[in-house]
Amino acid sequence: MTTSEIDRKLQERLLLTRRVQGDRLMLADAVLLAALDGSRPLTQGERAALEGSPLTVRRLRTLALARKGAQAANDDDWRGSHGMLRAADSGAALGQLATDDGYWRLHFVAGRVILQLSPEAPFAARLLREAALLRVLDGAGAEVLQGRLDPDGECECAWPFADAPGEHFQQHGAAFSVLPAPLT
Repeated sequence: MTTSEIDRKLQERLLLTRRVQGDRLMLADAVLLAALDGSRPLTQGERAALEGSPLTVRRLRTLALARKGAQAANDDDWRGSHGMLRAADSGAALGQLATDDGYWRLHFVAGRVILQLSPEAPFAARLLREAALLRVLDGAGAEVLQGRLDPDGECECAWPFADAPGEHFQQHGAAFSVLPAPLT
């Protein structure tokens, strides 16, 4: 990281953590979104309101991140999806996990793990046409599954670990990734 990148991150952290007594949202989401997409610049008064309201700055950041995520999710050039184990331990066996973008599901059935692609994914047609080679990694980087999508948008294999899926993910970062497998 360069000094300017470090300075930018420090400034961002200061802006986002600053608190002002009685602060409230000073600008509507429509105004913030128009500024983000460049369709309408902020007026001098709006810019002053933004700079004076840490809450509004945090809202702007949230909208910017959501917008960036939506653009990535609609992109046919898929490079990977990520998910987390979110449920508290209820004692029941883990039945499925989903990626944050909602385009992939992992099902755990009778000692097998099944990766399923959502037909609504913007990249689904391309991955099905290519019979894409995919892999699923746990939060520690261990391979859970590797295989090619079948015509139904699924691939499966035996569960590769000694621990049950819920226990395994809990012990290995409580996260997983679905990625294109590297061609060797």
